[in-house]
Amino acid sequence: MIPSIAEAARAIAARQLSPVELAEACLSRVEKLDGTLHAFIRLDAAGARAQARASEARVMKGEARGPLEGIPFAHKDIYCTAGIPTTGHSRVMQDHVPAEDATTVRKLAAAGITMLGKLATHEFAFGGPSFDLPWPPARNPWNPDHFTAGSSSGTGAAVASGMILGGTGSDTGGSIRGPAALCGIAGIKPTYGLCSRAGVLPLAQSLDHTGPMAWTVEDCALLLQAMAGHDPADPASADRPVPDFTADLGQGVKGLRIGVVRHFHEQDNPVSPATLAGIDGAADFFRREGAEVRDVTLPPLADYNAYGWLILLSEAWSVHEETMRRDPGLYGELMRDRLALGGLLSAGDYLAAQKKRRLLIAATEAATTDVDILLTAAQPGEAARIDAVPKWGFLEKPNFTIPFNVTGWPGLTLCTGFGAGGLPVAMQLVGKPFSEPTLFRAGHAYETAHGWRAKRPAMVG
Repeated sequence: MIPSIAEAARAIAARQLSPVELAEACLSRVEKLDGTLHAFIRLDAAGARAQARASEARVMKGEARGPLEGIPFAHKDIYCTAGIPTTGHSRVMQDHVPAEDATTVRKLAAAGITMLGKLATHEFAFGGPSFDLPWPPARNPWNPDHFTAGSSSGTGAAVASGMILGGTGSDTGGSIRGPAALCGIAGIKPTYGLCSRAGVLPLAQSLDHTGPMAWTVEDCALLLQAMAGHDPADPASADRPVPDFTADLGQGVKGLRIGVVRHFHEQDNPVSPATLAGIDGAADFFRREGAEVRDVTLPPLADYNAYGWLILLSEAWSVHEETMRRDPGLYGELMRDRLALGGLLSAGDYLAAQKKRRLLIAATEAATTDVDILLTAAQPGEAARIDAVPKWGFLEKPNFTIPFNVTGWPGLTLCTGFGAGGLPVAMQLVGKPFSEPTLFRAGHAYETAHGWRAKRPAMVG
């Protein structure tokens, strides 16, 4: 059995599990599976073994740093790592070796994680799945012919297959929550500003979030505890105390007010029967457990998408304009073409979208004054075949995740079962700013009452 982070932490603390043995088990799975899954851009087995030995020595001396001591982990390859290349999965930066760690990389290292290496992403967290880059795209471990979603593709694949127990993701339009949904794991996009983005390659800075991905909701809470906190190096960082994200786990959902954004997943972008059944089943579960559940109406999903993508494309162009004008051929086709679309937008377009964004945030706040949590889809269904993902798919149908990049509200994705093709389906729980403990409380209650966490992809063995 592959342990969750929480299970491994308890066993390591009780000296029933060796950090070295745990690291070796994960490295063995990397050797067995990654030739098919391509989750890793760069494996640092020697470094991981040295860190695991150091963790084991601390445990034996009674000096363990906490629940992440000795936990096998890896970083999406937009997180800068001192002395280890950080490429953005792009030939533009394939020789880039940072001098310093990103703030969150440093904080997780201080918490005792064992870092196995750097994980595949879509090019600069946007252009993918691409087949014309120096590294192939990550594959879905439930069926390697299928998509992981993006852009935290390697993290989703590596966690689901047990090559790591947790990893970092980033989320500008859904890039934590999408791979979490299609790979059948848990992922939290925290409130905007809760986790530092210093040292993380930007995509669209007014929408970018950093956060963790793991097998369970509880694991995400443990990881967020290490990642969250004010950082003067990030101008958008929130200067406020960090709560105990695990304090409310096990308290159930009695008394919570949950609003189902039914029109998102039934009218605005209708989801698959299995996805709908998972959402309806979750709503029924919350109601039985004592939550107040009712429908909530927000602005149309298409409105959030139209203005969110306009902002994203404009800001992404501003990041990459110099390189695009100098040598656009350095980028893969998908990234190059999507960035070029941003170059066609005007300052007036951008300012109009930001004005509309403020109105959407106000409308969202007004519609949710008497609810604690929103419930809707995270993805429309099971993962598509990786060779059938359209270049402009993000513009063809509105997605369920970008509304909460537009608002900056926290969103948690977790598995609700499996579809007709045997691949995972999921739901999304969304809270008001800085309400992550409440999201974890509700997600954990659902997750521990259902059996989805007992099933891993067949290829894991």
